[in-house]
Amino acid sequence: MADGNKKNIIEEIVSEEDFSEEGEHKSYKLYNFRRPDKFSKDNLRALRDIHREFSKAISLVLSGYLRMRVEIEIVSVDQLTYEEFVRSMPSPISVGVFEFEPLTGQILLGISFEVISCIVNRMLGGTGSIDPQSRELTDIEKALAKKVINIIIKSLEDSWNTIVPLTGKFISLDDNYQSIQVATAGEIVALLTFEVQISGKHFGLFSICFPYPVLETVLGHLSTQHIFQTKGLIASNDERMKMISKINSSTVDLRVQFGTCSITLDDFLQLTEGDIIKLDNKVEDDLIVKVNGEKKFFARPGTMKDKVCVKITDVYDEMHELLRNYF
Repeated sequence: MADGNKKNIIEEIVSEEDFSEEGEHKSYKLYNFRRPDKFSKDNLRALRDIHREFSKAISLVLSGYLRMRVEIEIVSVDQLTYEEFVRSMPSPISVGVFEFEPLTGQILLGISFEVISCIVNRMLGGTGSIDPQSRELTDIEKALAKKVINIIIKSLEDSWNTIVPLTGKFISLDDNYQSIQVATAGEIVALLTFEVQISGKHFGLFSICFPYPVLETVLGHLSTQHIFQTKGLIASNDERMKMISKINSSTVDLRVQFGTCSITLDDFLQLTEGDIIKLDNKVEDDLIVKVNGEKKFFARPGTMKDKVCVKITDVYDEMHELLRNYF
């Protein structure tokens, strides 16, 4: 076959494939092998929702701790390679390395020099001004920075505990990302960036970097639907104990139902002392105990120290009551 004929046939095949793609929905999506997307859009939305609540909480915590107005707002949630992330970060920068047990791997918390210098200045008794020239922190400043990072990690832990129970553990503090290797260069990470405003006049950024292996085991929990279903339903042990202590002192309405009957309104109005009302309960039947109007227990009547009482015999079961009435 001549080369010219081959070329014409190939062009016809390509044009037919192009036409079929335009006329039908594609059943595939493009995949970048150099930078694959490991976090779905729903995962990223869930991360944004979790850390939007975290940004509100840490704003209040730091405002009270520093006694000055601190406003923190999440501005972006992205996925990129670890190498791209490291190249995009300024230097010097305070980088806290921590873990979320029982998750495997380490997480990075980076705070820009503008923010950390302002906070440290305030902790040392200053007005919260920013050092005009970027530099590495001194040993004393690093000790203070560690305290702030631990506060941030604790607040971050509280925000995550509404989704999955985690415990934050501080590992180390560094001056740049170049000396830290928590993931391979091509590993995908989730990067959350926050804008920080201090006293309405000082601005800076801090970021949280989650390598994909750290969140891989909890990706099933990172969906907007799961967060909506579990939000506010999972509490820490301390929160449970506080809740129980408050509930223990509350009062509830408890009543025992001896039986029921149906009478006309005219009969009811004519009731007088000494009249007998026939109930539907038998002598050997258990009574029903109601708590705040809800049927909760079966009980047997009796007396204790010349006082009428009941003894709980079982938890209320609707089927049991129906069968009892049937027989």
